[in-house]
Amino acid sequence: MHHQFSVVHPEAKIGDNVSIDPFVNIGRDVVIGDGTWVGSNVVIMDGARIGKNCKIFPGAVISAIPQDLKYEGEESIVEIGDHTTIREFVTINKGTKALMKTVVGSNCLLMAYVHVAHDCVIGNNCILANGVTLAGHILIDDYAIIGGLSAVHQFVHIGAHVMISGGSLVRKDVPPYTKAAHEPLSYIGVNAIGLRRRGFGEDAISTIQNIYRILYREGHNSSQALEIIRDTITPSKESNEIVEFVKSSSRGIMKGYYQDEDNA
Repeated sequence: MHHQFSVVHPEAKIGDNVSIDPFVNIGRDVVIGDGTWVGSNVVIMDGARIGKNCKIFPGAVISAIPQDLKYEGEESIVEIGDHTTIREFVTINKGTKALMKTVVGSNCLLMAYVHVAHDCVIGNNCILANGVTLAGHILIDDYAIIGGLSAVHQFVHIGAHVMISGGSLVRKDVPPYTKAAHEPLSYIGVNAIGLRRRGFGEDAISTIQNIYRILYREGHNSSQALEIIRDTITPSKESNEIVEFVKSSSRGIMKGYYQDEDNA
């Protein structure tokens, strides 16, 4: 049910057991799944598709038009999965004709003041800490964690199970399973603690560490490293994912912190 001091368009599709606090404004072309809570002073504009059992805290604005001068009024959307928490004053802009949608997955936590720009796709089980800012067209894979006050350049790809230090400027792609810190953002190791918490075995973690030792610690450029990885590492899900990530990177991957500038 919604509070008498909220404005909910009669054509909005509101699920069962949805709680809407005072001073909320919900547009016509909005879908909200069962069990979701919407805190006071939230604005949910046309194009929002919000899943079940989400929590949206006061002041958030979801599905506002993109901050992109190329936007021409196309009817794009924001998709938010189930069990996702959106904290105070988060802003999530809808897509443009490039993708026609902005996506936040299930079981995510977007802490206060996070901004998700147009055409971003965030996977499941991701955490964006306070004040993280995403430019447009960013892809973040499952289980990534981005520290507070970090800013991510448009078109960057952040791999699965990545941990990025707070206050980072993310200008290059961040390969999966890694930790990243320093300025410029650099590889500082494998996110072994996070992987163990998620059930990765020691053999898989050791393989990942060996791959990144070749890629970042032995002085090879990316092409040379990929050849060595192909010839020396037994193929696995993790190795295939890392190799494909590096091969398909359009912006180039972050450098190694101890890597020589000539081999970056």
